[in-house]
Amino acid sequence: MNNKRFIEETFPVREVSIESAREKNIRHGHISTLHIWWARRPLASSRATNYAALIPAPSNVDEWNNKRQFIAEFSKWENSLNQTMIQKAREDILKANGGKPPRVLDPFAGGGAIPLEALRLGCESYASDLNPVAVLILKCTLEYPQKYGRPQAVTHRKKQENHQRELFKDHETQTTVNPLLEDVKAWGNWVLKEAEKEIGRFYPKDTDGSIPVGYIWARAIPCQNPSCGAEIPLMRQYWLAKKDKKKVSLFPYIDRSHSSKVLFKIVGTDYEKMPFGFEPENGTVARAVANCLACGATVDDKTTRRLFQEGKARERMVAVVLHKPGQSGKRYRIATEEDLKVFQEAATYLEKKREKLRAEWGIDPVPDEPMPKGKGRGAERTFPVRNYGLTTYGSLFNSRQKLSLITFADKVRQAYRQMQAEGYDPEYAKAVVSYLAFIIDRQANYNSTLCIWTISESKRRTFGLQALPMVWDYVEVSSWRGAMGDWNSAMDWIQRVLEHFSQLSQFQSTVTQSSSTHLPYRDNLFDAVLTDPPYYDNIFYS
Repeated sequence: MNNKRFIEETFPVREVSIESAREKNIRHGHISTLHIWWARRPLASSRATNYAALIPAPSNVDEWNNKRQFIAEFSKWENSLNQTMIQKAREDILKANGGKPPRVLDPFAGGGAIPLEALRLGCESYASDLNPVAVLILKCTLEYPQKYGRPQAVTHRKKQENHQRELFKDHETQTTVNPLLEDVKAWGNWVLKEAEKEIGRFYPKDTDGSIPVGYIWARAIPCQNPSCGAEIPLMRQYWLAKKDKKKVSLFPYIDRSHSSKVLFKIVGTDYEKMPFGFEPENGTVARAVANCLACGATVDDKTTRRLFQEGKARERMVAVVLHKPGQSGKRYRIATEEDLKVFQEAATYLEKKREKLRAEWGIDPVPDEPMPKGKGRGAERTFPVRNYGLTTYGSLFNSRQKLSLITFADKVRQAYRQMQAEGYDPEYAKAVVSYLAFIIDRQANYNSTLCIWTISESKRRTFGLQALPMVWDYVEVSSWRGAMGDWNSAMDWIQRVLEHFSQLSQFQSTVTQSSSTHLPYRDNLFDAVLTDPPYYDNIFYS
């Protein structure tokens, strides 16, 4: 290869930066929707820098301008599968490397954007990372789609009929299918069906056929006024929906028969009229300082944290989010004793399920590992939930959420065994269940006690930030009722990105789990090393 590269002379920084920023709004099929990975590089900048680093510096002004314009256009998401542009880029790179695909390494590959774009450009792409989660993401991005997801032609034969419905000849049609994509969908549906058989009863429909798609919960602490004793439901605000044509809110009030008990009702559009002077945006807690609705006393932030740490806080189901088939929009109702009874039944079944799986797996199916603690740049800033007694990863989920997640994990393991029993190649079966595992991960991201219900009638995921901040009120969702983050929704996201990956290249990357200080390659193997190095302890990647 020539000594000096195009990127050393010039680069359309402004244009590529604009496309990289725009990429944040592109969802379906994008690498970011496969699995969360912090600091994943934009595909636009990864594609552009790969190309600019692998072609020679321009020899004249015309080449300078033409290549800059090409890079700017090629960095756009809508051109990521443009075969004409991809072929031109590949030819340019081959020409610069003596007709051989260059070997490109990313030793800190992480979420896989850089090696993915090297693969798209026809390079021999090598990706490694020390973190096993990153390695699994890399395999599902750079190896499995290229190895197992190449579209195949399938012939369908059926009898044609004339107008008198008499069979008179065979008719053949051909369709193209992606076998990996089809199996992820088929086994994903199998897992969903089997899980619903086992735990669907813990998400019962209402008597009118309405389906519960979410449950609104509030954490609660006891008022510290000795003469009060009321429970303070911790809510940042009371809005359930705040749109142009729909404004619905919870309204807290004191039970007349019990002066220290806080009850709720639903007010607003299509419900009881909003009380005069009531401001739903003013909740009971802000920055861990809580206000008692019964006596008006204030609980300071240090006391709030102490009550959580001492186990004196609890959780209270406040409302249910409903969808009725055949009708648009969501409805709400206050949680009932029956709702609480079903939840307790789920909690009881969780313990039985947990013991069963612990015996089968040899580990607790509910993750009991402690979250990192300590002062400094990382732990204290990344895991503030520890200040409220949430010290293990399992403590970030309520009982029914835990039951849902371990049941889906159990069914995915069963699917793997079933595939082996049906004669599937073990490595192929492993690829299929890897994507099913990612569906579970998406479920965990959208169904923890750190997920907030928003005024747009949506929900905010667990990892909205690269940290786990405390959440006072949260939403629990059903995994098969059409809620955001349910199994079908998560499976759709995974399928779209798998379909995109399968179109990139007929070659697969080499993916390894290794330290960048001890790479498993011989010296002088690579033509280029393109990477985005880690940020030390700025993010707790593990």
